[in-house]
Amino acid sequence: MASNKTVQGLLQVGIATAIGAGVAWAGSDGGVTSWGVPVFALCAAIAFAINWIAFVPAALAKTEHYYDLVGGVTYISVTLVALLLSGDLDIRAMLVGAMVMVWALRLASFLFLRISKAGKDGRFDDIKTHPPSFLMAWTVQALWVLLTAAAALAVITGGVQKPLGIVGIAGLAIWTIGMLIEVVADRQKSAFRRDPANSGRFINSGLWAWSRHPNYFGEIMLWTGMAVVALPVLDGWRFVTLISPVFVAFLLIRVSGIPLLEKRADEKWGGQEDYESYKRRTPVLMLRPPRASA
Repeated sequence: MASNKTVQGLLQVGIATAIGAGVAWAGSDGGVTSWGVPVFALCAAIAFAINWIAFVPAALAKTEHYYDLVGGVTYISVTLVALLLSGDLDIRAMLVGAMVMVWALRLASFLFLRISKAGKDGRFDDIKTHPPSFLMAWTVQALWVLLTAAAALAVITGGVQKPLGIVGIAGLAIWTIGMLIEVVADRQKSAFRRDPANSGRFINSGLWAWSRHPNYFGEIMLWTGMAVVALPVLDGWRFVTLISPVFVAFLLIRVSGIPLLEKRADEKWGGQEDYESYKRRTPVLMLRPPRASA
């Protein structure tokens, strides 16, 4: 009889796949088709296929080394397929396609280099030796790609063309600011960690004096900007694709981002006066100018 952990893992895979299928159906509403298949749905299938195929060698080797790199490849692959199969494209469609690929290339390369230096990702310590749980992680990555890129894919595959307008420009501005915040925060943390003098210390300078997780704030902001760019050309069930920034925020705030990192930080520095003071005066997520020690 299969263990409860195995059954739970396979059930979670099924639920994540079902959610992906639902979003694929909604995002395909009224959109362009290729070979009789909605391009949006085809992109969704490709996202899951890439991650399930990558799971096989990763599970055999019990390694998460290429997990983030595959995530980036998935984003780029589904975006390129959408761009190539959606026919005549306007500036909005080409713009959101470029936005997704620039973000994906930057983040995937950053995370891959980080894990190459660290040797492992602690998030996978308990699951990479248990195939159903590990498969769930790869399935969630496919769902993550689909849900976060959903608004952009809806623009590209929707076949609706309108001038970029003030709403589109505002969305682009929000995306750009969010992207800059994420890049600057990541670079500041990388530079902090490279300095031997900071060994065993936590970062509380730069944007990290304004927020305990400024990179996540930037991440949520840039996908919100993407949704704003997409908004004028959405209709019908394709409004479901606006789940993109909501999903990103939920994942980072409630699931795999902030909760895990806060727990690790508390285990490492909890009780130290400088760390406790930093926590009291610095917001968890929102950027706010640093204030006097509390």
